[in-house]
Amino acid sequence: MGLDIVYLLGLLAVIVLWFVFMKRPIYEAMLVGYVVVFFVILWGGTNLDKGLAAAQFWDFLIKPATNTLFYAIVGFLALAFVFGKTNVVLAIIDLILALVGRVRGGAGYVSLFGSTFMASLSGTGPGNVAATGVFTIPTMVKTKFPRALAATVEMSASSLGPIIPPSGTILLAFGVLNTLYPEKYSLSYFWMAVWGVGAYFILQRVITLYVFCRHYKVEPVPKEQLPKLGEVFKHQWPALLVPVIIFLPLYLDFEFGSTVIKDILGAKGAKAFSKSVILFAPGLATLYAIFISRKQIKGGASATNLFNLFKGGSRQVVPVAATVYFAYSISYLFKAAGVGEGLGHVMQDMQMNTWQLALVIPVFTCLLGMILPGSAQIAIFGGAIVTIMAAGGMDPLLAACILPAITGALEGMTPPLALAMFAAMGIADSGIGETSKLAFIWVFAHLFVAVLIMVGFLPNFLA
Repeated sequence: MGLDIVYLLGLLAVIVLWFVFMKRPIYEAMLVGYVVVFFVILWGGTNLDKGLAAAQFWDFLIKPATNTLFYAIVGFLALAFVFGKTNVVLAIIDLILALVGRVRGGAGYVSLFGSTFMASLSGTGPGNVAATGVFTIPTMVKTKFPRALAATVEMSASSLGPIIPPSGTILLAFGVLNTLYPEKYSLSYFWMAVWGVGAYFILQRVITLYVFCRHYKVEPVPKEQLPKLGEVFKHQWPALLVPVIIFLPLYLDFEFGSTVIKDILGAKGAKAFSKSVILFAPGLATLYAIFISRKQIKGGASATNLFNLFKGGSRQVVPVAATVYFAYSISYLFKAAGVGEGLGHVMQDMQMNTWQLALVIPVFTCLLGMILPGSAQIAIFGGAIVTIMAAGGMDPLLAACILPAITGALEGMTPPLALAMFAAMGIADSGIGETSKLAFIWVFAHLFVAVLIMVGFLPNFLA
């Protein structure tokens, strides 16, 4: 067994021991894993120069603080928290309800689209189930969704969050790609390519939900409970502009970054503009959400009250931010040690083709998702997975785009340790047996689409 595999397995063992068995926070497990593996690599005699490696211990820990993507992740986490404290999410749900509530199973489609949007901001499936499931699951049950089906619809919708921009998991995957192929791909280009992948999974869930609705004969949302589309736009239009504020700057950078913006600002200016856009969007959206909801915020929008608001949100934002921070440190360490390249050579020696890799890797990450968050998986295995799939003939860009779909999206869905499923079960009051059976259907459908994308059967028109 090569040293590269030993390092990966060692890191995995330390994190599982600290997180699963000692029941310590995942960010603490990531830090301990980084420390242990760093010194194992240092004393193991890899291609790291031993004289430089000791100093690099602090370099790798400090370097994430200089990474624009890390601050963007924190910005979107703060935005998701603000959304939870305002009425913005309710406006989005009302809009979807007005559009699709009249169709059979309309409450399920509200859950699918509304929870996907919210989870894309927070990047967490289980957390989003708790936040939006209290609205969507009871509505589904009222329209004759079986409780287990209502739970798994919300579970699968919230689990889409990590694969839909602007999720922090997407930014973490781009960090892996940018580490392996520095400056080759812009964030905006990657962003649109990920949307091309995410669209297939959204379509898969729409089709799966449609089949379930027909099978269980669920009903539309009662007409008296449906908001009128005109009334939604008339009274809640300010909240409906939030998605535009988030996505428009990145789309403009994608569409005009290499042409109009480059002509105006020059090559270096266009590059700086692209990096600043990802920080600008969540900050502006957060301020806008606070402004339009200032009358609904408990205690008002005074400086003191807003300070206390964000102070309370630190308990939600900081643990996730710390996990991502140490995930970046691990990725820098593995890059310097050439772990991904070493694993790529191992897989090349095994002579696995694209089809074989497309079958093996998603199943591997699916099993890992029972014990590790998607961010941890990407930090530990992301560079290796992209390198291995590229060596097997897959486009590195596509390999990085699919990373969140085979890690973070499956993290909370796969029984027996499916956190998003258990959170939804608690709200729906459904039994574990029937809920687990339906959850496996969602998981298998997700894996099927992932394989088709990885082998190129489903082309990415936005890449």
